[in-house]
Amino acid sequence: MTGDDGDRTKFFPAIENKHGGPISMWLDRLADLGDAKYPQQIAYLRENHGFSQAHANALVMYVRNSPTSKRFKTPDDFFSTLDPVAATTAHDIFAAITNTYPALELVIAWNQPMLRIDGKYVIGLSAAKNHLLLNPFSGDVLATFAEALAGYEVNKRTFKVPLDWEVDAELLCGMAAARLAELV
Repeated sequence: MTGDDGDRTKFFPAIENKHGGPISMWLDRLADLGDAKYPQQIAYLRENHGFSQAHANALVMYVRNSPTSKRFKTPDDFFSTLDPVAATTAHDIFAAITNTYPALELVIAWNQPMLRIDGKYVIGLSAAKNHLLLNPFSGDVLATFAEALAGYEVNKRTFKVPLDWEVDAELLCGMAAARLAELV
């Protein structure tokens, strides 16, 4: 992540080294996405070009001319910006997991609420206009739960749920358990 000065250009040499091409090429690719929202831009870079969250965020936030790398200080700050139905669903998602795994800490990372333990991320959430995206931070976890996720749109690292999703605590806790097992 960037420091408090919000200078995302500090990431540019590392991005060029790791992903090839000049930064202008990556900025043009993001421009080609038109009016895509932050989550879609991040997903494009991560899923199609193998970017880390930090590198994707640096480029997207640079393109968006965001003056700060931190928009939300707390999960409640994030939830307060959501539609009330989406906020309730997001709260319920995290509650379902933390009721079973109380040692998990709900934090803001990359301006999204995430559950972590010992500095390692277990499940994160981002919000779009018509859905929530859940990220168990593992393609293997998604593959393990492929049958249970058959009714959802699944990407390389995320799956979509409707804003008014009836939270499937068994699914979420199973995914959290699988992710925790990876972290051991």
